[in-house]
Amino acid sequence: MLKSLNFLHPDRAWLHDCFHGPLPSTLPRPYHQLVMVPDDPFAAPVPAEVPLSPAPLVQVLAQLRFPAITSLARAEFVAPFQEALRSKYPILRVEQPSLVFQASLNGEPMQFGSSTTWRLHDKNDSWRISLAQDFVAIETTAYTSRADFYGRWEQVLAALQKITELSVYDRQGVRYINRLNGDDLGDLRKLVRPEVLGINSNRFAATLVHSLCESRFQKDDTNLTARWGLLPANATTDPGIAPLSEPGWILDLDMSSAGSKDFSVPAAITEATHFAERIYTFFRWATTEELLKRRGGGRR
Repeated sequence: MLKSLNFLHPDRAWLHDCFHGPLPSTLPRPYHQLVMVPDDPFAAPVPAEVPLSPAPLVQVLAQLRFPAITSLARAEFVAPFQEALRSKYPILRVEQPSLVFQASLNGEPMQFGSSTTWRLHDKNDSWRISLAQDFVAIETTAYTSRADFYGRWEQVLAALQKITELSVYDRQGVRYINRLNGDDLGDLRKLVRPEVLGINSNRFAATLVHSLCESRFQKDDTNLTARWGLLPANATTDPGIAPLSEPGWILDLDMSSAGSKDFSVPAAITEATHFAERIYTFFRWATTEELLKRRGGGRR
């Protein structure tokens, strides 16, 4: 079941120091193969999508934030939006307004306003559309392909544009959350690039139960935040990610734009697709051939 995520938050209380170092001189065979992959996921060509089964993806999200439109709090105004999407997302749940209060995070002011949020779900509760006065989002636990996900996102943005005539947006973000658990945890050194694996690649007399890392990259007006690490059983990095009853290793990648831009559905989809392609390139850079083979992906 989908839960609300602390989506693309700029700061995390669980940020830890992490290891960044050169490749060891002697590597297991899968890493020798990986060295042939371009070493910069921000400059490398986007690799073709490789379907994996079971896929390590546990959740995928896209969100568009825009200047507040107060009419989106009214059911009669939102009704055409629901009708445009109701064939795929027939279940509507309404989150009622909350109290208004202000707070700060690391000196940054935050204001939480009174706003109704409209949630449209599919019958399996594996897809959800969220609409509020200042954002629209799509999220899923049943991701199959880039074409399917961004085709759905395009339909959502088109429905929003039809009722609001949106002309500008403040931010767009895309987030992919991957998780490895079970037998894969014992083989992380075979499945994950050593720079990313960091301290998890070492053997200790004690058991490593919790280790998280965050790295942030900026290029032009876009930012990529990469989070990875080991979590104990019944733990999660985000209230919107359901914890597992066993330990797991996560790779959480989100990319977003900064600054207001003119809005059009084609331009927004082009931007979101670009983010997804770059996130996928980073995923392929961070993992090994062995992971693809284990999940039925064949060669890179």
